[in-house]
Formats: sequence, structure tokens, C-alpha cells
Amino acid sequence: MQSLTKPQNLHPGDKVAAVSLSWGGPGALPARYQAGVRQLEEAFNVQVVEMPHTLADPDWLHAHPQARAEDLIQAFSDPHINAIFSTIGGDDSIRTLPYLDLEVIRNNPKIFMGYSDSTITHFACLKAGLGSFYGPSIMSGFGENAGLFPYMAASVRKTLFESQPIGALSPNTDGWSDELLDWGDPKNQSISRKRKPCTGWKFLQGRGIHSGRLIGGCIEVLDWLRGTDVWPDTEEWEDTILFIETSEEAPSPQAVERMLRSLAALGVLKRIHGLLVGRPGGQVPPEQFAEYDQAILNIMVEEEGLKNTPIVTAMDFGHTDPMLVLPYGAQTRIDCDQQIIEITESAVGE
Repeated sequence: MQSLTKPQNLHPGDKVAAVSLSWGGPGALPARYQAGVRQLEEAFNVQVVEMPHTLADPDWLHAHPQARAEDLIQAFSDPHINAIFSTIGGDDSIRTLPYLDLEVIRNNPKIFMGYSDSTITHFACLKAGLGSFYGPSIMSGFGENAGLFPYMAASVRKTLFESQPIGALSPNTDGWSDELLDWGDPKNQSISRKRKPCTGWKFLQGRGIHSGRLIGGCIEVLDWLRGTDVWPDTEEWEDTILFIETSEEAPSPQAVERMLRSLAALGVLKRIHGLLVGRPGGQVPPEQFAEYDQAILNIMVEEEGLKNTPIVTAMDFGHTDPMLVLPYGAQTRIDCDQQIIEITESAVGE
């Protein structure tokens, strides 16, 4: 992968555009959206601004992918906007691709952050040569019940606001949650979700030190992206570290096998220098995590013969809370023997 343009870091007082690129969550559940806005602004002293269709009716927004794309391009074009955060994921931002102007993204580099279905927009940024950020959205992450998780907030600050090398990534130790509290009931916003104990990240295999540039996303969305104009050429996967995670729909281990097998058929898996895997999304009992680990090994080792490619699972990114931020294109080092994952450069410029 070629080096990507680094956007400028965020500062207190900066403006952050909220964009609805997939599901119209802010229009459907305005109280949850406003909670996310409030907590984002209070924690980081930034100003959230809506684009013309951010708060649109969900049914209208679904029928108008061009309007969603126009909001994104307008946010990139506006010199007064310093960063762009996705409001929430969904399942159809792929419909915005025909309407995106990659030249505008390329010529106006700024922070874009989101996860899940925002994988689509991340790959558009990647195609435009811009490093973006796989991390929390306004409604899920910044809208966390009873305040932000400190682990997530610290990762956002370190990755987006500071221009020093990010350094070693640390596992969350304060418990994680997949509890579902109805966002439609405003009373739930003040209730902290129940947490499960952390067991650390699992280094499944690998020896020595391996380095590469980060690329990845939600594995279901990666599966949808294959064959589109923004899918990287085969050689662009050389010397990369792939990160993947599963959505709240909790695809089965067998489904994960099939999606990884597709990446193998495209020549991706033999080119990567490491595989980072988020904690399974959705209501998956921790005792079943080993089934996902085995599914990954079935493809990586049994079918592809990749016995020394580092594989680290149960990591704190994607559809798990709290989540850390992963910067696309950032040079990353995996020390298998010391069990250290380190991002060796900054993800933003001054």
C-alpha cells in the first residue's frame, strides 16, 4: 500500500460535520443522536454541525443515496469543517458510491471517522489516497449510555488530536458490553450498560516481528465491496495488516469462513503481514469466541498454509464497546513474541 495523505489533527473549537451515509438514525431516534452530539462536544470541546440531510426522515434518506453522497462531499469541500463523523451505520451506503467525487476528497483532506457500514466510505477515502479512521459514530460510541467509555475517549484523543506517533495499543481492562438498551426510550440514556470481564487479546499464532499498513473494516461490508471501483488492486494489499470484525447481526463462524475464503481467492490473504480481529459483534456468548478463532485458522492455516502470519483476536474495535480507533494506512508493528501491537507513526499532521 502506498502512503496515504494524513489529515490535519483536531483542536478544541473545531467543527465536526455529522453525516448520515446509510440508515437515517438521527431522524428516527433524535434523542439518542442529540445525546451523542452533546457528549462529543462536551468531552472534546468541538462543535458538531449537521449537513443538509443529516436529520432527514429515514425513509426519504433511504430513497435518496445521492443526497447522502452530496452531504459527504459538501462536508469535505467546506473549509470551515475540520472533520467528518458518521452518525450511524446501516447496510446500504454502497449506494452512494456512484455519486462520490473522489477528487474532492483527495483535494480536501480531513478526518473521516465511522465504523460498520462506513467501511464503504473508508474505501472511497482509500481510493482517493486519504487516511481515514475506523472508530465510533455519533449515535453508537459517542452516544454511549451514561457517558463515554474512558478507553474509547482516550483512543479518540490520542489518534485524532495528537500528532505524535500513536505507539502501543493496549487492551481494554475495564469490562466490555454488548447489552442492548432500547435507544427509543430516553430513560435508558442515563442507565449504564452491564459489562462483561475482559480476558485480553488472544495471539493465536505468529513468531517474530511483522509490519505493515492498516486496512480493513466490517467483514460483511468488505464482502459487498468486492468488484466495486473502490476495491484496491491486488498489489495494493502487499505489506498490509488486515483488520476485520463482524457486525451486530452476528454472522456465524461458517459465514466468516466463507468471507475469508473469498479474500483468499482474490489473493489478499497471502499478501498481508498480519490479521487483527475484533471481538465478535452481536449477542455472541464469550464461550463461543473459540469457534470464530477456529474458523479463521481453518482458512488461514488449513486452506492457505499461512502458519506464521500473526493472528490476534478478541480485540477492542468495531462492534464492541468500548472501541479503539484504527487509522487506515498507518504503519503498524506486531511483535508476536512480546505480544505487542504498535502503531509506529502519527495518523494526523499538525
